[in-house]
Amino acid sequence: MTDKNTPAVAFVGLGSMGLGMAKNLVKSGHKVIGVDPSAPAREAFVAAGGVVAASPAEAAASADVVVVAVVNAQQVEAVLFGDAGAASTLRKGGLVIQCATVPAAFAKALGERLAKSGHVLLDAPMSGGRARAESGELTFMASGTAKAFAAAESILAATSAKVFRLGDAPGIGSLVKTVNQLLAGVHIASAAEAMALAAKAGADTRAVYEVISASAGNSWMFGNRVPHMLDDDYSPLSAVEIFVKDLGLVLGTGHDLRLPLPMAAAAHQLFLAAAGAGWGRLDDAAVVKVYEQAGDFKVSSPKK
Repeated sequence: MTDKNTPAVAFVGLGSMGLGMAKNLVKSGHKVIGVDPSAPAREAFVAAGGVVAASPAEAAASADVVVVAVVNAQQVEAVLFGDAGAASTLRKGGLVIQCATVPAAFAKALGERLAKSGHVLLDAPMSGGRARAESGELTFMASGTAKAFAAAESILAATSAKVFRLGDAPGIGSLVKTVNQLLAGVHIASAAEAMALAAKAGADTRAVYEVISASAGNSWMFGNRVPHMLDDDYSPLSAVEIFVKDLGLVLGTGHDLRLPLPMAAAAHQLFLAAAGAGWGRLDDAAVVKVYEQAGDFKVSSPKK
């Protein structure tokens, strides 16, 4: 076992956000063993001073903490309990930090399952995107025992600007992340609709962006995503398919609770339309293309 202040970390998922997180852990003095199916991702991590392993089990065998930064519950299940899964080799008492956006019920059950195998879970979905992952300024919506938070302290410190301690049991963090994703998806969709209306009516879309940014209609997503639309640049920082998944999770939660969520449902349909048109891997701001295609116009505008 390594120094409790800098535990050895098996980091599974060197993707859009995971790679930046893992690099910051290396910078902060942690031994980090990365796992990812993508060769370029592994190479980028090695270039930053990390080491890689062939499987979650191999990485976890010499780790105190396993960080899971993958896409969905199915991938979390595979990482921890699939063939060569991390739970089979992580030492007793070891910590799992689960960062994916998953159903709250899944996170709760995961905590119970890991407790039976002698492990501790911190349910810690994250928000902030690639840029904040790279700068170490993510927001974590976390829940778990005091022991879990204590074991995660140095890892959270190296990767976050804000950690919300939301409760003492897994599942609470994931529930709050679900609420966040409802708002995030609806805000992107409404920003796209607003800019589509402006463009179709013949307004100067860059001027509209400046006005709204200083007015009551502004939102964080409007300010962050509309520039992608104006520049017609959909290099994926976060993908359309992510919101197909996350808003689907939101609607599933509403279904379980028998709570209608019409705004989330409308936004979900818009993201589904974008994915169905072949834009699923583009940046999520590309949802505006649904409007552009329907109305035969462009929101983009030359820089002045």
